[in-house]
Amino acid sequence: MNGTPVNPHPAGAAPAVGGTHPRNEAPATGPVHGTWEPRPAGRWEDAFLSGNGRHGALVFGDSNDDRVIVTHHTLVRPAGDERHRRPPRLAAALPALQDRLLAGDLTAAETFTDGRPLHWVRSFHPAFQTRLRAATAPDGPYRRSVDFTTGEVTAVHGERTSRVFVSRADDVIVQRVTAPHLTLGLSLDPRLPGAPHGLGVGEGAVLTADGALLGLRVRYPGSDLAYTGVTLAVVEGGTTRLAPPGARIEGATALTLLTRVRRHTGELDLVAVGRALRELLDGRSYDDLLARHTAGHRTAYTRVTLDLAADPAERALPGSELLSRPRSTALLERLFAAGRYHLLSASGMFPPRLTGLWTGDWDTAWAGAFTNDANLNLQTASAAAGALPEVTEAHAALVHGQLADWRDNARAVFGTRGAVAPAHTDGESGHAYHFSRAYPLHLWTAGADWLLKPLVDHDETHGTRDPRTAAALAEVARFYEDFLTRTDADGHLVIVPSYSPENRPANGSWGALNAAMDLSAARHALRTAAAYHPGPDADRWRALADRLPPHRINADGALAEWAWPGLTDSYDHRHLSHLYGVWPLDEINPYDTPALAEAAHRALELRGAENDSAHGHLHHALVAARLRDAGRVAHALDQVLDGDFFHTSLMSAHYPRRDVYNADAAHTLPAVLIEMLVQSTPGRLVLLPALPDRLGEGALRGVRTRFGARIDLTWGRTGTTAVVRPSRTTRVELRTPSGTGHLDLTAGEDRVLDLGTR
Repeated sequence: MNGTPVNPHPAGAAPAVGGTHPRNEAPATGPVHGTWEPRPAGRWEDAFLSGNGRHGALVFGDSNDDRVIVTHHTLVRPAGDERHRRPPRLAAALPALQDRLLAGDLTAAETFTDGRPLHWVRSFHPAFQTRLRAATAPDGPYRRSVDFTTGEVTAVHGERTSRVFVSRADDVIVQRVTAPHLTLGLSLDPRLPGAPHGLGVGEGAVLTADGALLGLRVRYPGSDLAYTGVTLAVVEGGTTRLAPPGARIEGATALTLLTRVRRHTGELDLVAVGRALRELLDGRSYDDLLARHTAGHRTAYTRVTLDLAADPAERALPGSELLSRPRSTALLERLFAAGRYHLLSASGMFPPRLTGLWTGDWDTAWAGAFTNDANLNLQTASAAAGALPEVTEAHAALVHGQLADWRDNARAVFGTRGAVAPAHTDGESGHAYHFSRAYPLHLWTAGADWLLKPLVDHDETHGTRDPRTAAALAEVARFYEDFLTRTDADGHLVIVPSYSPENRPANGSWGALNAAMDLSAARHALRTAAAYHPGPDADRWRALADRLPPHRINADGALAEWAWPGLTDSYDHRHLSHLYGVWPLDEINPYDTPALAEAAHRALELRGAENDSAHGHLHHALVAARLRDAGRVAHALDQVLDGDFFHTSLMSAHYPRRDVYNADAAHTLPAVLIEMLVQSTPGRLVLLPALPDRLGEGALRGVRTRFGARIDLTWGRTGTTAVVRPSRTTRVELRTPSGTGHLDLTAGEDRVLDLGTR
């Protein structure tokens, strides 16, 4: 991403950690697992975030106008053009297109369409905001914090305290406000930036025995589809009365809110939803609900930690001040922690969207979609090594839920069996209908392998083979069996048409031949499917993979983006699709394929940053780490850290100077830091492959390997130690800065490796 046109989008004193410390203060030593600010959020982009992978909450923390924006992964706008939301039926014209491309007509694919205009996938949007408005502000100091270990956002202003979290256990947004004399108005407010004209809004409230039940129904223009928000307010002390469209609370000592949103057709029974919310509170306090949620959230979040031996004084700074110190190791520690927290919080029903699980504006850039041709895999890149199977399961839910649509794409566009993934999806449809002349995304055939690779990594890490992944790989192999029918003069198979997202040859057009990503994906898919399915199919698929051509090295000594003679590279581009063989695949590496690795490194040197997209910089860093280039990793990180990409929420932007709210940098950065410290394949462990010199001391604990071991790595000026805790008995190659050897591992027996000094 993201060269396709942008949908209208918006313009762009100890830190918070565990709840066991007074006022959420940090322990004296160790990295911080939270962040804080000395003032409320003035923009929704700076609101602190909580989420459970279904519901999301953006918390401003303003005592006078306490707002929580509610989001949900299912909230995408109907577009009213359903007839265009199917893959184009082009299979009959495919042989003629292939003939023209093979004959040298490099613009032939520009007319391979059914003539439709560009149709974006449905746009993700916020639901509404809960509002608690008071006439006066409390006296006293102010502090807003988020605890990554619990997912709880807290705002303390004098004697007033507000606490918010989104429960993984109960799928509800919970808020509790306490103060000696709470007097405020409560409402559900759908008036958020970019809301379309013609929304049908119905609001109402009823009193209950101890508070009120508020409902908000919003119907999309020209559609029977709607969503409904429900908030149960339980008031302690004082009085509650109706104040349409909400309620007025006077003289209370505490207020607990439980909020849910549901997208639906027809009517939703508000009373039944309210009853279900009431049942959650029967015999349970706010702290009880928080404990139910934290049991799962904390376990996942704390599996992996990074300690860079940062200055304790810098660790104590608010996030906004740390962001002004881009070379601070405390900043890297906190961004690593925040990235894990936000990635986990955005993943459940689905993996993270371009904006994670959050937005405060209906006009979300690039529809707030799942952009499959780069961004989704970059955001989830740390899931396997970073011990977040919750993220991988969310990714799997998206993939397997759309496999039937992938089959439709294969049949309609290519006339084949099997499966072809789309480049964009809103989460509802996996059909390939988002394409144009300049971005012929319907020609991208590498997508299924690219999206299945994280699921294969998960299986290798855990020593399992998910039957769903096995079945999907077989579908992809069948596609290649039917699609790979053309050969070149040397008898190699030709991938035609072929597309390298979202680039084109300098002397050609967007639809080309033998894109490097397509070659790597086809080889990997066929060989991996064969490994999952021993037998006659496996023999046939391996034989097909062996007939694919090798990668090409161009006149500049670089791995060519298109392995077709005569096609020249366009170097200034944000995507690095042609280096798929380096990262995340292991096809090209410095150990087994040194000549190709050198060519890949040359391609990386020549690659420009184009529009300074955060995902481009961090993709560059991931590839550089695999190629053992610590200097290039550091430079790519610095481009992001120096570029003002992070809001004070520690959620990121797509462009420098916090332009366009986007989760790519926030979610991808932990993967970069892991890759420069520990890399693994089923048969190899690489320690400290690309550690920048300025990170001279630290510890990465709990990282997982693809041969079934957990690693605790500690490095510093006095020496480097790795503790390997295998769950499987195996032998792996060991690569360290001091040499190469082999490591014999026995399940359940820890190995301590003394790697000496760096």
